[in-house]
Amino acid sequence: MRFRPVILLAVLAAVTSCSGGTGVGEVPAPTSGGAPSTPSSTVGTPGFKVETVAGGLSHGWDIGFLPDGKVLVSQRPGRFTLLSSGQPGASSTQVRADTADVLVRGEGGLMGMVIHPDFATSRQFTTCQTHTEGGKPKDIRLVTWRLADDGQSASRVKDLLTGLPISTGRHSGCRPTLAPDGALLVGTGDTASNPLIPQDRNSLGGKVLRIDLGTGQPVAGNPVPGSRILTFGHRNVQGVAIRPGSGQVFTAEHGPDKNDEVNLIKPGANYGWDPSRGGANTTRYDESVPMTDLQRFPDAVPAIWQSGETTEAICAATFLSGRQWGTLDGALVITALKGAKVLLLTLTEAGTVASVAIPPEFNDQFGRLRAARTGPDGALYLTTTNGDDDKLLRVTPA
Repeated sequence: MRFRPVILLAVLAAVTSCSGGTGVGEVPAPTSGGAPSTPSSTVGTPGFKVETVAGGLSHGWDIGFLPDGKVLVSQRPGRFTLLSSGQPGASSTQVRADTADVLVRGEGGLMGMVIHPDFATSRQFTTCQTHTEGGKPKDIRLVTWRLADDGQSASRVKDLLTGLPISTGRHSGCRPTLAPDGALLVGTGDTASNPLIPQDRNSLGGKVLRIDLGTGQPVAGNPVPGSRILTFGHRNVQGVAIRPGSGQVFTAEHGPDKNDEVNLIKPGANYGWDPSRGGANTTRYDESVPMTDLQRFPDAVPAIWQSGETTEAICAATFLSGRQWGTLDGALVITALKGAKVLLLTLTEAGTVASVAIPPEFNDQFGRLRAARTGPDGALYLTTTNGDDDKLLRVTPA
């Protein structure tokens, strides 16, 4: 399938340049911190080819590329599928694994996944998953698995990190991504229940964590020695991506009824989500507060992009990389669940948004889109998450 020309929506190049105007290239200043939302001026960009690698999935949550060319897909109902390759027509193997303790409810289940750098010898990968004990929600945890040599089964190696807060499954996060220095970055959710969690630096909810992939312990160089927390004040982080060649970390985060956010991560920073209103609400989760509350937290970091007066339910994040992408080389890819689309953010060197492209063919063409990972072949891989014959898609330049 080939795209028609993609629509490019020009936005302000820097957060500080928002003027509140509504002319060409201008956007109204958002209420929660000055990040640009989608404006109205348009130009064209190159197109793509979209192919189905495999179907028969169920809420594909994340994608892992193995050294031998096979692809592992985690699925929210507690399933792993191993694909023979990342090429169209790949065959599928259902991997046997004991996931009976996974809470599959609401947004929770078997979620994000990373393949270990030494997979060729260790056969290990790590997942985020909601966990039950005695039939009741216990926590969200990171679990390390080993894939059998024949790919037919996976066995649990250890619980890498436990104690991430959980409620009924709402706002479970949970996206792990490996940084170039080998640290594991994990975007978490705030449970949408206890309003104190996002600002509580003793809680792992509503945070971006930086931990050791082997031990689950804090990594040297974290903002607070002995703490796993890299940033706090988040609502529900479901995308974490590292910009190639720069080390910049970007996250994609759900807003309540407006203002989904893309954030540039600054170690130790507060991102301003506080449904407790400074501790005034200790039991009621107040979603009417701004996503980035600069009145209550003047030092909070504004988003580099917001969705404005609607919400797309943005999810995964990854970067296009390689000369084959032409003018889109280095663009940040964001998937949308409710919005059923792909956003392509072109960034300045400083990490502000220069433009946003929205390929119209993705609008409702494939339904809800969740995972986004760039493969070793340079192609963009996406999963659908509609619940019925979900697919792994391979996207390349036309």
